[in-house]
Amino acid sequence: MKKLLHIIATPREDESRTLKVSASFLEAFATSHPDWVVETLDLSKEELPALTVKRVDGKYVLLSGKELSGQYRTAWQEIVLQIQRFLSADAYLVSTPMWNFSIPYMLKHYLDVIVQPGYLFRYTGSGTEGLVKNRKMAIVTSRGGEYTTPDSRILDYQEPYLRAIFGFVGIQDIQFAIAQPMDLGEAQQAQRIQEAQLIAGELARRF
Repeated sequence: MKKLLHIIATPREDESRTLKVSASFLEAFATSHPDWVVETLDLSKEELPALTVKRVDGKYVLLSGKELSGQYRTAWQEIVLQIQRFLSADAYLVSTPMWNFSIPYMLKHYLDVIVQPGYLFRYTGSGTEGLVKNRKMAIVTSRGGEYTTPDSRILDYQEPYLRAIFGFVGIQDIQFAIAQPMDLGEAQQAQRIQEAQLIAGELARRF
């Protein structure tokens, strides 16, 4: 049975405008992919491992091409569990609002935990190689403002970063459903959420 991992990076639950759009994706996905299971990883509730000195030192051991052992192997157990959970999925749905032109701190923390050498990428003679291959990703996001003009796009550090970091680990098929602007009036907000819901539903059916 294949698995979709739904990574949630908002603490607002039912009040989340992002999750209103994700709900349309999940509804369409359940109908079009009845043989898949959906696992939810709520980063606002997950106790992610802290990147302590010992764990960071372990990363440098990996960067040198060596295997973890002893105290480093023990310190990395929680990190490896999060990596294995991520790699166990066949596809991904990421639900994240834009915070301060980028991503919430909880999602950045999660990425800093799982994007590790020897697990999600490796170094080769010709450069780095992403190890998370043949997987699709949908990213649902909501933004308070609108980032569609040349002047406003330069403030969008969210979509370029997410495409870069997930592309770096090997995920090339990344599609976005964006609800924007959310803070310029209730009528416009409702309309833009509905538009994004239609896009999200279509993304799910094409997965």
